[in-house]
Amino acid sequence: MSDNEAKSMSIIVTKGSLDWAYPPFILGTTAAAMGLNVTMFFTFYGLTLLKKELNLGLTTLGNPAMEMPMMGGHMAMPNIISALPGAGALTTTMMKNLMKKKGVASIEELRELAVEAEVDLIACQMTIDLFEYKTEDMIDGITLGGAASYIEVATKSDINLFI
Repeated sequence: MSDNEAKSMSIIVTKGSLDWAYPPFILGTTAAAMGLNVTMFFTFYGLTLLKKELNLGLTTLGNPAMEMPMMGGHMAMPNIISALPGAGALTTTMMKNLMKKKGVASIEELRELAVEAEVDLIACQMTIDLFEYKTEDMIDGITLGGAASYIEVATKSDINLFI
């Protein structure tokens, strides 16, 4: 299949926490590996996923679906526990350890894969300006663009995802 005939997918990435980082990177890199032309548009809090230095945490507070495998079962995280000081750091560490134990690639590894697979990683210029980020703080291999850049891609894409 030539590039003109290849299917395409666009993903808007709006969240920058550990649990919200995995879906767009896994879907984007998998689609690229399957031969799709993939564009990922990082805006608002999702833009932090393009920073060279990542310090990702879990979104435990207000997430009633969060269950961790423990002692042969699954333990839900009560909201009251999530509000305690240090609970976010603890659950983030637990999740990172679980992912490492299960052989799940890190976000840094998935990002590298996306760059190697020539996924078009667009950093939202408006968000960079709004939050006063510096492009030198971002990973290599990204492009800058705005809403019009994304819409141009999305109108031609076979699949559009909002994550």
